[in-house]
Amino acid sequence: MADAAEEVMPYGDRGGSKAEQVEEMFDDIAPTYDRLNHTLSLGIDKGWRRKAIDALGQFGPQRILDVATGTGDFAILSAQRLKPKCLIGADISEGMMAVGRRKVAEMGLQDVIRFQREDCLQLSFPDESFDAVTSAYGVRNFQDLEAGLREMYRVLCEGGHLLIVELTTPPRFPMKQLFWLYSHVVMPAIGWLISHNDKAYTYLPASMAAFPQGEVMEQILLRIGFRSIQWKRFTFGLSTMYLAEK
Repeated sequence: MADAAEEVMPYGDRGGSKAEQVEEMFDDIAPTYDRLNHTLSLGIDKGWRRKAIDALGQFGPQRILDVATGTGDFAILSAQRLKPKCLIGADISEGMMAVGRRKVAEMGLQDVIRFQREDCLQLSFPDESFDAVTSAYGVRNFQDLEAGLREMYRVLCEGGHLLIVELTTPPRFPMKQLFWLYSHVVMPAIGWLISHNDKAYTYLPASMAAFPQGEVMEQILLRIGFRSIQWKRFTFGLSTMYLAEK
């Protein structure tokens, strides 16, 4: 399953690694990403983010790394709800982070949140730098999922927590069939109308379908070394939260 996800690439066999293609794709759709993201999810994604962040809140993390931060929505909400001393948003796409920096400045959160370009498979931070590492809707884009998770484990303090929220495919009838229709017909059409990038929103459902889910993802996290793993599906399985301890 993990290997299948890593083989799904935005521009197919056009050339370049998955990381390079993902960076190009997100740089291209960055200006319209937030509007399109909330449109495609009908705004439900905002509730998924809040529930996940509140699950992390019981541990009171003060130093947070948000991996594959994109335009910073998850980082911003984490800063507002968790009140950490510092939060770093890391991403490979400068185009996405440029949007995030503008939002952070408009909200007056620049003293708490900063953005940094990072290869998520080779993070530049020392071991045990953070109380919590988070990622919302980004890990399925990793070129090597387990390598990325090992890096997240490495930079976590002992006793620190990993929080992942990822798009997933509903497992049961009729939502499974309805979502297939929505993701393969409606989603690419809306994606093209707003972003004019048909590849990005064909890649999205393909990457979701290939990504390891539920018990399979739990086993991968256990193999990395995480413990006390909890996972919960939101909205019939359209999104899944994974919370684990180092």
